[in-house]
Amino acid sequence: MPQVPITFACGLYDRMLALYTGEVKPDGVDLNFLAIDDPRQIFDRMGRNLEFDASEMSSSEVISRHAAGRKEMVALPVFPSRVFRHGFITVNRKAVKKPKDLEGKRIGTPLYTQTAAVFIRGMLQDEYGVDLSGVHWVQGATNSAQSHGNSAAPPVLKPISIEQNGSGRSLSELLAAGEIQAIIGSGLPDTLRRSPDVQRLFPDFHAVELDYFRRTRIFPIMHLVAVRRDVYEQRPFVATSLYKAMTEAKDVALRKMRETGTLRYMLPGMTAELEEIDDVFGGDPWPYGIEPNRPTLEALVRYMVEQSLIGAPIPVEELFVPIYGQ
Repeated sequence: MPQVPITFACGLYDRMLALYTGEVKPDGVDLNFLAIDDPRQIFDRMGRNLEFDASEMSSSEVISRHAAGRKEMVALPVFPSRVFRHGFITVNRKAVKKPKDLEGKRIGTPLYTQTAAVFIRGMLQDEYGVDLSGVHWVQGATNSAQSHGNSAAPPVLKPISIEQNGSGRSLSELLAAGEIQAIIGSGLPDTLRRSPDVQRLFPDFHAVELDYFRRTRIFPIMHLVAVRRDVYEQRPFVATSLYKAMTEAKDVALRKMRETGTLRYMLPGMTAELEEIDDVFGGDPWPYGIEPNRPTLEALVRYMVEQSLIGAPIPVEELFVPIYGQ
């Protein structure tokens, strides 16, 4: 039986590498892995033109499309990118010293609707009682010659006090000058290491993040894997085949990472990190599937409702196609 050709666009993450090299092959699929390290490029090309058969996609964009009845894609519970976000809140120390000080301020963000910003806003509200309703948002590139692109997702459902940064300077520069008081999102301002006034809101962010995970079981999911609906409907087995292969590729990466005779990554503290993975995450810091990720997925959906990105809650089971043999 001939194999189904599938073009898959994704960053070349360790958990995807075995797919790229061919060490792991999806059953019944001839996979053409396009390694593209700029996620926004992938999102825009897939979101606007359905250019790939399958791709890494922004979680919030896929959920927004689903809620708006735009069903051009189906989703797999595979999560190429996930990042704790406490360390991605930078502030001007003259204006913000604690989370509640963010209320009523001018806050920069690369893209208001990006998943990173959604998780940060939700966490600030849940964990620290921060009322962000009076914030004025300034949207633009965090650093010079950088952009997060333009979201192809449906717009926010109620008016938000937001402006595009038209100053000719980056958000990083505005933060150092005190013209905005904080930046949240997916990247860090370059003035964090150059200006004494620019600091992280949580200097001990790693310890804070681990405590947060232990209490909430939330490890923020940035990206999932989307498949064009027509591809899925013509060959439903492709979803299960890709899921199983991506799970196997992740397991290969985990196994190789644990071979510490020579460190696989340029992380001097990696042996300690591996012990932390066992202690905090039960050995697998990057689970796929719905159930191990239910607290994170349900939090994301709830945050999107609270932030008027979608109109009503969506059961997380409704967001993903069935995977057989899990």
